[in-house]
Formats: sequence, structure tokens, C-alpha cells
Amino acid sequence: MREDEDMTAPATSPDPGPADTSPIGALSRLVQEANDSGISYQRMAERGIDGETGTTLPKQYFQKLVKQPPAKPPTPAQMRAIANAIEKSLRRIKEAVAAQWLEYEATELAGYGDETRIIVGHLSGMPESEKRRWRMMIEADERARREAED
Repeated sequence: MREDEDMTAPATSPDPGPADTSPIGALSRLVQEANDSGISYQRMAERGIDGETGTTLPKQYFQKLVKQPPAKPPTPAQMRAIANAIEKSLRRIKEAVAAQWLEYEATELAGYGDETRIIVGHLSGMPESEKRRWRMMIEADERARREAED
């Protein structure tokens, strides 16, 4: 490997394609993609029910999400209804809501389990000096483990 090559890689590959260049928000894009794949707005409304609260969403809600998104993000009950309506995980809906209304993008860590996600989420909000301190502690622990195995 050359010295100037970058050895980093994302935890998961971003989805390629036209969705990355779309000017509409992430949740709006998910609803549009579901509609483009053959799920009508009426069908979304029929399936868009939150099992916990019974909250339902009318067909017009889904149409508006795509054409003229509301200023406020959906509530947790509405997010669960949307997840059911477009057959996406609640986690994916929450990520899309965060991206569209909070301009927050998360990187998925696949294959590491919930504990790692919690740790990474916690560290991501720290100042750089704190992150460096934690990185040094983790690296020291890894070195000690390798030495103990030898």
C-alpha cells in the first residue's frame, strides 16, 4: 500500500444512485421511493397504523410528505405508522427524520451489536480532546490484550 493511500472505509457502503442527488429530504425520499416501487398513497394510508397508539395517517399525509413536507417532524407514533406504511424499519425512519429535519446523518455500524452503537453514539458528541483521550485508552487496552496473548 502506498503511503498516501487512505486506509479508512465507511462502516457500511452508502446506497448509490439518484437518491443521493435528490433535493428532497430523506423521509420524503423514502416515501417517494415506496410510491415509485408500486405502493400507492392509498395503500400507505391503509397500512400506516401505529400498533401502540392506533395513530393512523391519511393518504394526504404521505402525498404532502413528498410534495410539500411539513415544518415539524413526525411524532414517534407517526414514525411507527410510516414505517408500517412503507415497509421500512423504525430505525430507518428515525434516521431519515433526523436527516430531513435536524440535518443529522448517522453512520451505521453493522455487525458490532448494540453496545458498540451506544459507545460510538456517546463518543460522537464529545469534544476532540475527549475523543483523543478515549482513543488512547482503547488502544492501550488493545495493546495489553495482545501482549497478554503472546
